[in-house]
Amino acid sequence: QVELVESGGGLVQAGDSLTLSCQASGFSFKSYTMAWFRQAPGKEREVVAVINYTGSNTYYSDSVKGRFTMSRDTTQNTAALQMNNLKPEDTAVYYCAADKNRLPPNMLTTEASFGSWGQGTRVTVSS
Repeated sequence: QVELVESGGGLVQAGDSLTLSCQASGFSFKSYTMAWFRQAPGKEREVVAVINYTGSNTYYSDSVKGRFTMSRDTTQNTAALQMNNLKPEDTAVYYCAADKNRLPPNMLTTEASFGSWGQGTRVTVSS
């Protein structure tokens, strides 16, 4: 019944910006921690950003700090990832994830921390 649908991926050039969106339904969005993960070709899935249920606390992986910003809109049940100054190494399938917990975002950085996942949206960054 929980459904997460990502959108906004595409093909861009290095240095461009792109915004991903995750539309949530089927659960109490305002009570869930939300996250973005990504999986690049030949690599394991890794956390990109995590935001707590109120949107007041966020975590970012070192590789995207200063370039990516995660936000959420509880009135629209959406979570967004604003990606700036994209690099070829950002190329990956990006996944939205959700879980009902109250742990700090920096303690929820693994796949096992999240019980619900979207199908992913592909981001390709050319050099």
